[in-house]
Formats: sequence, structure tokens, C-alpha cells
Amino acid sequence: MAPKEREIVLNGISGSPGICIGKAYLVDREGVDVIEKYHIRENQVKKEISRFKNAVKKAKSELSQVIEGMPEDLKPHSYILETHMLLHKDKMLYGKAIEIIESEKVNAEWALKEATSRAKSMFANISDPYLRSRSADVEHVSDCIMRNLVGVTDINISHIDKRVILVAHNLSPAETSQIQLERIKGFITNRGGKASHTSIIARTLEIPAVLGLENATEVIDNDEIIIVDGNRGVVIVDPDEETLFRYEDLSKKYEADKADAIRTSGQPAKSLDGLVMGIMGNIEQPEEVVTVRDHGGDGIGLFRTEFLYLNRPQYPDEEELFEKYKEVVELITPSPVTIRTLDINGDKEISAVPTPEEANPALGLRAIRFCLKKPEVFKTQLRAIMRAAAHGYVRLLLPMISSCEEVHKTIELLDEAAEDLARQGFSFNRDIEIGVMIEIPSSALIADALADLVDFFSVGTNDLVQYTLAIDRVNRHVAYLYNPLHPAVIRLLKMVTDAAHQKNIKAYMCGEMAAEMINLPILVGLEFEELSMAPQSIPIIKNMIRRINAAEAREFVKEVINQKSAINTMQMIEDTYGSLLTESFK
Repeated sequence: MAPKEREIVLNGISGSPGICIGKAYLVDREGVDVIEKYHIRENQVKKEISRFKNAVKKAKSELSQVIEGMPEDLKPHSYILETHMLLHKDKMLYGKAIEIIESEKVNAEWALKEATSRAKSMFANISDPYLRSRSADVEHVSDCIMRNLVGVTDINISHIDKRVILVAHNLSPAETSQIQLERIKGFITNRGGKASHTSIIARTLEIPAVLGLENATEVIDNDEIIIVDGNRGVVIVDPDEETLFRYEDLSKKYEADKADAIRTSGQPAKSLDGLVMGIMGNIEQPEEVVTVRDHGGDGIGLFRTEFLYLNRPQYPDEEELFEKYKEVVELITPSPVTIRTLDINGDKEISAVPTPEEANPALGLRAIRFCLKKPEVFKTQLRAIMRAAAHGYVRLLLPMISSCEEVHKTIELLDEAAEDLARQGFSFNRDIEIGVMIEIPSSALIADALADLVDFFSVGTNDLVQYTLAIDRVNRHVAYLYNPLHPAVIRLLKMVTDAAHQKNIKAYMCGEMAAEMINLPILVGLEFEELSMAPQSIPIIKNMIRRINAAEAREFVKEVINQKSAINTMQMIEDTYGSLLTESFK
């Protein structure tokens, strides 16, 4: 590699906030990427399947040891690795690989590679970025099995005895959970995204991480000094003296601000002029409630329910759903729990009940459309939610709403489910708040009509921005165009909050836009009552709201709404709130 003449700046995705400076430690894996295909004879098939099963067994044993050795701080996220345990025997990976060995008479490595490729393509068509990123979990599990098949020894991150920054092509959640905080300052990877499980674990560990850099392992040498800016998703290779001094100051300021935010996280998010906003946490498992409480969350603003339905041979029954929902409700009481009903694509339904292939699942049978097509499945979930609501404060949230008719049909099913529960003598609460997710332009445009039917709106900005701008934010060719501050997005948000306030219902936000400090002056000015986000973001967002005057923010929005570009809006925010948005949080 030619010597570097000056610092190199690499742009990626912020996986976990924070800043670290140190020596690079390349995590190298050879021998897994290049897989050769060869055919076997009929009398070798049984032996090849046995070889594959042994590799799976060994991979599961290794993962089981990692789960047992997880540090206490990560215990709430052990479900991530337990999901990986299930994937080892999942039909779409394990079963498909065996099927390919038998039908095509090929070696186990090639069969696993093919099965993995097919499984990943299924996830690639899912619109929801969080669910789509689950393809990385399939890849991590496959890699672990593959290493056992080809006899490659995996690096043990827990054995690294230097104070370094990890540089890797990719890191699995299992590998990330082995990070020793006294040795590993942070990590960067070529692959991965903000919604990945690896990113979630990094945020829990509270170490800086930048993902999706594409070529970091090619550009960076071992022991080379690098700066990881997890706030902006930037990595600086071989920084000059001026850059080093600047980032050392930024790092100290970031840590001081973070410590201050954590100290006060239990206090309300009250603006300078007395407006109190609810700052909630997004979760997908009951275990995460503890993390929300520890970070000062005022409740659960989004409880995703999809993972009780995935990677299993049949739908979960009412009792299983009820117990999970009740656990969350009782853990957070008397604060609210907002349970989002099943938000899933038809093509990623449970394996026992396959659905026809769709050319464009993102615009097809998903979320509320899927549920209304399967009323008995939907009513089972609604029954479980109403029963859980007898144990605390529950709000029902309907995803992917595009028309008033969908809300009417859901309320009919809710009433039918309530009648069934009453007839059967169950304890339940029908009088729960009902809300709709505003995540596609049509729902924003008819917000005034929807407001007559529900108690609250919850804006899902991840999808709203994508559908409004026709941009796939995980497509590296167009991701740079994804901007929540685009004038079209801001105007849609104003339509939503205006309709909510005119009809006297609440306006909440549960998308990633809520967790970005630069957006807060606008969100406060638009008069959102609640913001919901990853638990680790709660303290700093609360802290920022305390520095804002809500009345001034409302006047500020009146100017913002007339801007013609996101760049103009960002400049306005810098000019007006630059002293609050210190450089370490940009």
C-alpha cells in the first residue's frame, strides 16, 4: 500500500455515538469468503448432511458459551443471541441447506452459501429498515457455521489485550458482546447499519461505532492512528496534529455533556418556558424495559411485536402474547406502553403458512393490510393487548394506515374481540387509546379525517421520509438524498400536528428523527407532545429540550416552513441554535 501523505476522511453510518482516538486493530478472517462448489455421489449425501449438522452443533455450542459469559449490562439484550440460536435450526437456513445437499448433490459449504443467499434476498424486500437489517443476523449465523465447516478459527475478541479500536469487515452481535470495555475503545466496520443488532449492542455498551464504511479494512493499516466520530458517522485515518487536538477537545466535551445528561435523565424534559415533553423508549423485547427506565424514559413509545411471529412454525397463541405484553406493562407501570400491532410483510410470514411471492412487498401486503387479510390472527393479538391493558396503561398503535376504512375495520375487530373476552369471562380493558402511525404521505394528507377516529398520531419518520422522497436510505447510491429536513417532510409534519391540535388529539413521534438533536428545535416548534427513541438517546435529548424556549421554537418553525431546501433549513438551525448544538453532537 502506498504511504499516506495526509489524513483520510471516511464517511459511514453512525452506529453508536461518541468519539475515540487510538490505534487500529484489524480483525482479519481468511478462508470463508471464497467457497468452491463440488458435486458428491448419492452414497455421500448422508455423510455430507452429517458434516453440516456437526458444524451447526459446534456453532450453537460456541454461541451458547458466549450467551453464558455475557456481561451483566448486556443481559437485557441476550434475546439477540438467543434469536441467533433459533436461526441455527431455522427452516429457511438449516432446512434449506440440507434440502440443497440432497436435491443438488453438492457440498455442504456451497449448500449453506445458497441457502443464506436466498434467505437474505427475502429480507431485502422488506420495507421496514429494522426488519430488513435482520438479514445481517442470517449472515452472522451462516458465517459461524461456515467457519466450522471449512475449519477456520475465529478470532476471540475477548482475548485482545491492547487498548485499541477494532477495524473489521463485519462484526456479529456475538462478537460485539465479547468486547472488553477496558481494552476496546470503539469499532468500525465495512458492513452494517444503524438498525442492526450489532449497532444496538454497541449503543448499550456506549462505545463509539461507525458502520457501513465499505473499504475501511483496505484503507487502514494495523496500529495506524484513527479517530472514530460516532456522532457524525466519520472516521479519520492518520489525522494531522490540528485535527487530533480538535477531536481531543470534542471528546472531553462530549463525555462531560453525556455525564451531565445522565445525571439529570430522571428529571422531566421541561423547556425553558415550562413546556414538558414526554421522552419515551422504543423496544422489541420485555427485557429492554429496564434499559428505558435506567436512561430516564417516561414510558414505552413503541413496542414492536414482530419478533414473536418470526422464525417459528406457527403463530403465537393468545396466552403467549398476553404474558409478554403483561410483563412489559407491569414493568413500566404507571407509565404508558404503546403496543404497535403486527407490522410485517406477507413475504416474511411464518414459514408454516407461506404467502404468494410479491413483486414489490414494500408496497404490498404488509402491516395493517396483512392483519385485516387475516382477521383471526389479528383478533388474537387484539385480545392479548386488551387483556394486558387490564394491568396498566396501554395504548394501541396501528401501522401503515393509508385510509379511514382501515381504522373503521380495526375498530370493528376490536369490538368483536372485546365481546368474545367478555363472554368468556376474561379480565380486560376495551377503553384503551387508539392511535395510527403516520408513515406514508396519504395518511399525512388525510390527517384531519383520521383525527376524528383516533386518540393520537405517532409519526414513523423512517418510512415517511422514504416514501415521501422515494429514497431507500440503505441504498448507498441514493442514501445521501435521505434528509428528514427536506421541505416536503417538514410540511407533512406540520399538516399532521396542525390536524391533531385542531381535533384535540395528541401528536407523537417514534422515528429516528426524534433522536437527532439537530431536529429538536423544529419538533418542539411543531408541538409534538412525545418523542420516542432508542433508550440510549433519551438522556441527551432530554438535556437538549431543557435548553430550548418552546415559544421561540414555534416562531422559528413559521420561518422554517417557507424554506425551499434542506440545506437552507439546516443553516437556519445552525444560525439560531448553533450555541446549543455544540460541534460534538453535529
